[in-house]
Amino acid sequence: MALAFDEFGRPFIILREQDQKTRLRGIDAQKANIAAGKAVARILRSSLGPKGMDKMLQGPDGDVTITNDGATILEQMDVDNQIAKLMVELSRSQDYEIGDGTTGVVVMAGALLEQAERQLDRGIHPIRIAEGYEMASRVAVEHLERISQKFEFDVNNYEPLVQTCMTTLSSKIVNRCKRSLAEIAVKAVLAVADLERRDVNLDLIKVEGKVGGNLEDTELIYGILVDKDMSHPQMPKQIEDAHIAILTCPFEPPKPKTKHKVDIDTVEKFETLRKQEQQYFDEMVQKCKDVGATLVICQWGFDDEANHLLMHRNLPAVRWVGGVELELIAIATGGRIVPRFQELTPEKLGKAGMVREKSFGTTKERMLYIEHCANSKAVTIFIRGGSNKMMIEETKRSIHDALCVARNLIRNKSIVYGGGAAEIACSLAVDAAADKYPGVEQYAIRAFAEALDSVPMALAENSGLQPIETLSAVKSQQLKENIPFYGIDCNDVGTNDMREQNVFETLIGKQQQILLATQVVKMILKIDDVISNSEY
Repeated sequence: MALAFDEFGRPFIILREQDQKTRLRGIDAQKANIAAGKAVARILRSSLGPKGMDKMLQGPDGDVTITNDGATILEQMDVDNQIAKLMVELSRSQDYEIGDGTTGVVVMAGALLEQAERQLDRGIHPIRIAEGYEMASRVAVEHLERISQKFEFDVNNYEPLVQTCMTTLSSKIVNRCKRSLAEIAVKAVLAVADLERRDVNLDLIKVEGKVGGNLEDTELIYGILVDKDMSHPQMPKQIEDAHIAILTCPFEPPKPKTKHKVDIDTVEKFETLRKQEQQYFDEMVQKCKDVGATLVICQWGFDDEANHLLMHRNLPAVRWVGGVELELIAIATGGRIVPRFQELTPEKLGKAGMVREKSFGTTKERMLYIEHCANSKAVTIFIRGGSNKMMIEETKRSIHDALCVARNLIRNKSIVYGGGAAEIACSLAVDAAADKYPGVEQYAIRAFAEALDSVPMALAENSGLQPIETLSAVKSQQLKENIPFYGIDCNDVGTNDMREQNVFETLIGKQQQILLATQVVKMILKIDDVISNSEY
C-alpha cells in the first residue's frame, strides 16, 4: 500500500493487486467488525453458567474435544476473521491473568458491540461511544470494589475458599462431585502457597490423569506422581525412608565423541572388553551405594547389564523420567540433580518418607508415588474417572480453573456475588451515573449498563427460565432493597439471594472481565478502514 498525491495535492492510496483486495471504509467497516465480534460471542453465550451447554470440537487430525471452558473453545476453533481473532485473544488474556471467567468476558464484549451498533445507527460517532464506555467501565469497577466483601480464611478454616471454587466447578462437566474436587484444589493451593507474600506458584501443582475408576477416586498426593515403574520387575515395589539419587547421566559405558570402530579379532580381546564394561557398571552402581542412595531416578536409559546389576545389588531404579518431572522431584525431595557420577555426594540425595509403585485395574499400567517428602512444597492432583481421555482432559481444565480461583483469593481476599448479581448491581450503578454526564457520552454509558444485563440474561436463558421476566424481577428486587446479592436462581433452589446459595466469584476476576471487554470493544470501534485479501 502506498500513499500518492494528485496534481491538486489530494492524497489517494495505491494498492498492490487492487482487484484482489476488498476494502471497507467508515461505518461499513465498523458494522462488519461488530458483526464478526457478535458472531463469536453468540457461540459462547450458550455455554455460560451452571446449566450451560458444552461444545464439541473436532481438530484437523480427527481428535475430538468436549469442553465448557471459553478459552479452550476459542483456542480450538479455526477463526479466519481478524476481529474474531481479537475475541480469541481476549479470552486467552483473561485465562492467563485470572484463569476463570473466560466465557463471561467474551459474552460481555459481544453485548457491548451489540449496543455500540445501535448507537452507531443513531448517528453517534464511534469515538464518543468508546469514551462513554471507558467512563462507564470506571464506574462499574469502582462499584464492584464497593459491593465486594472481604473474606477471612486461614490454613485451618478454608471453607470460604472451597465455596468459591465450587461456584467455578458448578458450570463444568464434573459438577456432581464439585465438593470433593474443590476441597482438593484448595488443599493443593494452600500446600504450595506462601501466605506471607500472598503468592502461589501454580507450577508446583502437577495435574495427572489416568482413564478408569470413578471421579470420586481423584486424590491429592503430597508429593510427586511419576508415570513410570521400576526398571526391573523383581525390584522392591515399596521403599520406606528413601534416599534418592537424581541423575541426568546414563548408565552406559562412555563413548568416544569421534566416529569409531573397534576391531576385535580374538576371544580374549572380547573378554577384556566385556570385563572392562562390567567393571565400569560395577563402579557406577557401587558409587550410588556408597553415598547411601536407596533409589536411583535417571533421566536416560540403562544398559541391560546395568539393570541386572542394580537389581542384584538391591538398588531399585527408575529410568526415562522426563526433565520437568525430575525438577519437581528435586524440589519436593530437597535433592540436587547430578549430571555426573563423580559428583555424587550424600548431601545431594533427596529424601522421601515413602516411594511406592501402584498398579491400576487389570492393565499393566503402573505409577510411582513419591510421598512424605522433605520439602512438601510440590503436590500432585491425580484425576481418575471417565471412560475416555476427553473426560480426563476436561476435568484437568476444570481443576485448573478452580486452582486459579483459589490462587486469586489468596492474592486478594475480596469476593463479589455470582449468578449475575454483580453485573446487575453494576448495571444499576452505571445507569444512575449516566445522568451526571451532559454530553453525547451518556447514551453510550446507558448502553454499557444495558450490556451488563446481558450476562444475567444469558444465565437465565441457559437455565430454561423466562429471561426478561426473571431479569426484571431480580433487578427490581435489587433496586427496592438496595442489596447487591440478588442474582439469577440458575439451580432452581428457590431463593435469589446468592449469599444463601453460596455463589461467589473473585473481585479481581470480575473487574478484569469488565476492563478487558471494554478495552477490546474500544479497539474494534476505532477501526474505520479494513483492507483485506478478497476470497477467491
